[in-house]
Amino acid sequence: MGLGGDPSGGSHRPQREKIKVVSSANPKRAFPVKVTEFTPGQRMVWSGGMPLGLFKGVRTFTLTSQGEGTTRFDVREEYTGPLVPMIWRSMPDLGPSFQQFATGLKERAERSG
Repeated sequence: MGLGGDPSGGSHRPQREKIKVVSSANPKRAFPVKVTEFTPGQRMVWSGGMPLGLFKGVRTFTLTSQGEGTTRFDVREEYTGPLVPMIWRSMPDLGPSFQQFATGLKERAERSG
């Protein structure tokens, strides 16, 4: 992803890394987001939205060691801004997309050992 920071594994500040996310819930629409926090093996935060704080979405990915070689993966999405009620009504259910992503991540992690 081209993220810069402390190679010792400390918290990394992205170097203005922007990515586009395409959801299977609405594949014709890409969501440009910015990586705002990155700590390898622990946490990554994406944020995006509209100017003036009218609508903002923040997605946080967290990995937590559970011992015995297992890891818990959590995704949290939070929306803020005065346009949330209007935009929320037009948003597709992202639950299936999140589940598909988590399943794919689990399969890839288990193959990697």
